[in-house]
Amino acid sequence: MIVGVDIGTQSLKAVVLAPEMKILGEHAVPYAPSFPQPGWAEQDPLLWEKALGPAIAGALGKAGAGAADVRALAFAGQLDGCIAIDRESRPLHPCLIWMDRRADIAGIDADLVHETCGVVLDATHPAAKIRWLKTHVPAVTQAVKFHVPVSYLVARVTGAHVIDHATASTSMVYGLKAQSYDDALLEAFNISRDELPQAMDADAVAGLLSKAGGALTGLSPGIPVAVGTGDDFSSALGAGLVDTSRFLNVLGTAEVTGALHDKPVIDPDRLVETHAFPGGHYYIENPGWLSGGALVWFRDTFRLESFEHLTALADQAPPGAGGVIFIPALSGAMAPEWIASARGAFYGLTPSHGTPHLARALLEGLAFAMRDVFERTQALGVRTQALRIAGGGARSALWTQIRADLVGLPAETPLHIDTSAIGAALLAAKAAGHIGDIASAAITLNPPANVTSPLAGHREAYDNAYRRYRQVFSSLRPLF
Repeated sequence: MIVGVDIGTQSLKAVVLAPEMKILGEHAVPYAPSFPQPGWAEQDPLLWEKALGPAIAGALGKAGAGAADVRALAFAGQLDGCIAIDRESRPLHPCLIWMDRRADIAGIDADLVHETCGVVLDATHPAAKIRWLKTHVPAVTQAVKFHVPVSYLVARVTGAHVIDHATASTSMVYGLKAQSYDDALLEAFNISRDELPQAMDADAVAGLLSKAGGALTGLSPGIPVAVGTGDDFSSALGAGLVDTSRFLNVLGTAEVTGALHDKPVIDPDRLVETHAFPGGHYYIENPGWLSGGALVWFRDTFRLESFEHLTALADQAPPGAGGVIFIPALSGAMAPEWIASARGAFYGLTPSHGTPHLARALLEGLAFAMRDVFERTQALGVRTQALRIAGGGARSALWTQIRADLVGLPAETPLHIDTSAIGAALLAAKAAGHIGDIASAAITLNPPANVTSPLAGHREAYDNAYRRYRQVFSSLRPLF
């Protein structure tokens, strides 16, 4: 048996994978982030540690297996978190998670970051958080390493301080083409090379599960633990994104979108970032805007019973939502531009509009941002044949239909829609030598289960609505 673990923002999830590439059991343990001040977002790493054993035990129980049956382990999880650790690999402070924007990026050359790393200079990326921690948290003077969530747990269970190339490429100090940390950017952020984990392949063996790791996981010490990767990449692997023919749309709390490219192309307009990717391609992606989180806000604000109620209301309104437009920037805009100070808005309301139009506009506005990213990847040379929709939002037939209609391509939903832990399990299987090729295994494990064809009759309405969305965003930009 192989175990894959996803360190999420809202829960830690484990899956048990059989050698013949079949999921036998899965289990999640919930927890929550904290928001001590506006713009701050934290999580205690001990929450992940406490959830680890119960999540794995729950998945093994559902699989009808025991700890002695497990032959390999890997972690995937939330990107862009930052934790300083001491010599005993203990955290010195709460993790600054991906939503945290407290860091100051003044004085950093945005062009140098973009040209070297392929990413946008942004306070959410780890290098900015490391600089902030060194300046504002006295305990960090004792730090020996700075980790992201995945590399933190790998260190806790193996003693190895490693990170995969894909996750390192989100840091703002990793040279995309050189595939190593960049001296000029390390100096700019006041980071030394030995304070960072060593970059390795995601499917390499980080180390063997230690005695302490066995106590945390409930598994037998001595099994191989893979280096692992961030959830943007593991979700893509688990969803079967293994070549350049598919555009991936992961509908979770945040909506992550992107496609694979054979070359490390860099977007001159800085809407998408370019990352290394397990297996040798490059991932051209937007790291996401509040999407599922926006549905939670709408459900709670309008006092709806459920997400199904929201979708049923939206289905009562026509494509284009009767002229109502939603700008998907409740936590800042990530499309069609990155503007952290942007805010969400509904535009076009008249007395003839009701809750169904607002619900439809919400679903469409989030999908318009996806189209922004889709069109940029096409401009950068990606030739997409179909969408691949994953994450919790893939359960909505309406939302999937809207996306297919918006770009005029079929939208595929894989057999398993929660894919990050699956991607981790694939990396563990490769590290342990149980599979020789991740791409073939991913296709076998998680093939398309449903295909939604675009409705030609909706294209004109959506093209017009999308055009209005871009006009409204442009008009609001001076206010942002």
